[in-house]
Amino acid sequence: MSADSDAAPAAAQHRTSRIRIGSAPDSWGVWFPDDPQQVPWERFLDEVSGCGYEWIELGPHGYLPTDPARLGEELTSRNLRVSAGTVFEHLHRPDSWDDVWGQVGDVAALTQAMGGTHVVVIPDVWRDHKTGEALEPRELSDDAWQRLAAGMDRLGRAVQDEYGLQIAFHPHADSHVGYQRDIERFLAETDPQYVPLCLDTGHVSYYGGDNLDLIRRYPERIGYLHLKQVDPAVVDRVLAEDIPFPQAVQLGAMTEPPGGVPDLPPLLEAVEELGLDVFAIVEHDLYPCDPDLPFGIAQRTHRFIGSCGLRSLEIGTPTTSQEQQA
Repeated sequence: MSADSDAAPAAAQHRTSRIRIGSAPDSWGVWFPDDPQQVPWERFLDEVSGCGYEWIELGPHGYLPTDPARLGEELTSRNLRVSAGTVFEHLHRPDSWDDVWGQVGDVAALTQAMGGTHVVVIPDVWRDHKTGEALEPRELSDDAWQRLAAGMDRLGRAVQDEYGLQIAFHPHADSHVGYQRDIERFLAETDPQYVPLCLDTGHVSYYGGDNLDLIRRYPERIGYLHLKQVDPAVVDRVLAEDIPFPQAVQLGAMTEPPGGVPDLPPLLEAVEELGLDVFAIVEHDLYPCDPDLPFGIAQRTHRFIGSCGLRSLEIGTPTTSQEQQA
């Protein structure tokens, strides 16, 4: 094969690859629909737009206005668009469909109304998010795995049929799908047509997983990205002492790039080389935090990702002079 023919597929991949960078309420310390320790939603929208991001996730349902007309006006006035809504699921439990579908339906309807394309689906954690108390066993039985896989296939198909959206399953720390072995089992037991993966680079690295390996071995399953880094020293302590995820966040387990792992430029390059067309939403778990903290981190992260120099990055530009003042 000639050098020219070798170059042709790569060129075609670069033409099709598109990585749309955005951010989310999570990067502003928002974990709940309403919490006095969180920044008001108006401030989040002002600041995420001011950093230059054009795409956002909705965050916890009820944090942003749920009336489509009002939310649409708020977004349009700040030149923002929605990539996805987010919801937690517990389909591994018996008789859980109606409860999960009720929550997903609300999120999917608002996402659809806002022109979004995805619903990011996160497995419920096995211990309480605030107290750390164990709520159920940390490992799923084979029966529970079967319920989870069948339920996610059904959920992905229903969201496509009812709302014209894709789900993206998000492995998460302190959930039953966190370690790479869990992710690989989940992918093996679910239908690629209905269940793409939301690869959260920080949560994979939290448990020592290999993001590049997952991207290269499962390119057809990478439907969405969350860009995040962890501090290896903090995570080593967290795992050694079995510290719950919320306390790990307070200890600084999630860190500002480029100071942690995984190294983001090679991951973005791998996505580009594969010709993937995805949203890549920046997240930085901060709950709870000083309300003045997130904006500076978000500005610097926006600059850092923009400096990666990939042709396929769509990152947007700052809308205020605050970027230059940081």
